[in-house]
Amino acid sequence: MIHEVDEALRRLLGESGLETSGVEVVFDAPTRDWAARRSAPTVCAFLYDIREDTARRGSGAGEVYDADGHLVARRTPPRWFELTYLVTAWASRPQDEHRLLSQVLACLVATDTLPARLLTGTLAELGLTVSLDTAGAGSDAPAAADVWSALGGELKASLAVRVRAPLAGAATAAAPPVTEGLVVRATARHESGEAEPGRRLRYTGAGDPGPQGFTAPRERGAAPARRRRRGDRQP
Repeated sequence: MIHEVDEALRRLLGESGLETSGVEVVFDAPTRDWAARRSAPTVCAFLYDIREDTARRGSGAGEVYDADGHLVARRTPPRWFELTYLVTAWASRPQDEHRLLSQVLACLVATDTLPARLLTGTLAELGLTVSLDTAGAGSDAPAAADVWSALGGELKASLAVRVRAPLAGAATAAAPPVTEGLVVRATARHESGEAEPGRRLRYTGAGDPGPQGFTAPRERGAAPARRRRRGDRQP
């Protein structure tokens, strides 16, 4: 799921015109060594915090059907996670960096949810809303200053971008549907103890028994034939 969120963000920023202007969108850690090797205008979205939204944790299991409408699996509910990115702009001059960061900010604040056309993999299959919050308050993620200190770099203007995305639950295959009817055998015994040939009880209209003794299933909605017992009067 994480790499699918990365791809959706890359596509979103690419649609804002960054790619056509030659700006790279990367997800590297902006360490001091990385910054020294950078040679082109770059927007860096560094993922530094992942937390589960336990308030949205569900229970039970959902059903998965194939194209013919048959139940093929049962899946546990998705679990929601909050991914926090540190988004920075890198260029040769601070003015150019601020211009890039302003372009990124305008793109992200205009988007509350990632469009479905940008989602891939399990995010696209689930069809659930992936929300986006840019430069918002109230996050429990580490402060930007702490992140820069951990990276060993100098404090730089940045945007905190939080994405709330679902992680698909585990799927368990379901048993195949029943395709054969029920077959019952009844055997009577003489007073001598010898058994009479077995008799098969089956639904009226069922097909002839096969070599394994199975009969074809009756049509849906058809009532089973009434078994005649000894002593019943003939009509």
